[in-house]
Amino acid sequence: MTRVLVVEDDPQLVRALVINLQARQYGVDAAPDGATALRLAAARQPDVVLLDLGLPDMDGVDVIKALRGWARVPILVLSARRASDEKVAALDAGADDYITKPFSMGELLARLRAAVRRTEDLPLAPEATLVETDDFTIDLLAKKVRRDGHDVRLTPTEWHLLEILVTSPGRLITQKQLLQEVWGASQSNKTNYLRVYMAQLRRKLEADPAHPRYLITEAGMGYRFEG
Repeated sequence: MTRVLVVEDDPQLVRALVINLQARQYGVDAAPDGATALRLAAARQPDVVLLDLGLPDMDGVDVIKALRGWARVPILVLSARRASDEKVAALDAGADDYITKPFSMGELLARLRAAVRRTEDLPLAPEATLVETDDFTIDLLAKKVRRDGHDVRLTPTEWHLLEILVTSPGRLITQKQLLQEVWGASQSNKTNYLRVYMAQLRRKLEADPAHPRYLITEAGMGYRFEG
C-alpha cells in the first residue's frame, strides 16, 4: 500500500483528502503542523508527502529542507501562494511539484500517481545507462547521444545539462539548480545561459525545436525532461 502523509492545517481539506485517498487504497497519515509532520515522516516513512506551505508553527519551505536532510520522498506542495518566486523557493528547497489551491481532486491524484511512478523509476540503477526515446538514445555511461543512426555531437556543457534532466525524468529542475550545477553558485542568476544552451539542445535533439516534446520549459521556473 502506498503511504501518503498529508501536512495541512485546514481540517475540511484534510478530511476531503483523507476520504479521497483512502477510497483509492492509499494509506494516509495527517499532520496539522510542521513539527508533527517531521515526527510522522520519520516514524511512518511515507511514500509521498502532500504539504501546505502556510503552517501554524513553521513555513512549509523549512519542512521541505528538513525532510531533504535525510529523505528522498516525493513532496507535492499544495498552496494558495501563486507568486512565481514562492513556487521557485519551494522547488529549490527540494519539492517535486507545486499545485496551486484551489485544485481539482482529479489533478491532484494524477500528480500524486506521477510522483510515485517517478520514485519507482529512479534513481537510475548503475546498469540502467540507456535512455531511449522515439527520436534519440542517450548512453549515460559512454556519454553519447545517437539520433537517426548517427552520433550527436554535444559540448561538455550541453551534455551536463542533458544528463541532469534525463536522470530525473518528469521532475521540474529549477533554473537556479541547473545554473548552480553546471556553472557554479556565482552564476545562479544567469538565466540567459540556460535559454541559449537549451535552444541548442533542442535543435540537436527535437524533431520540432519550436514545439519540444522532450525538453520542456516551465515558464519562469525551470525545465523538465519527458521521456
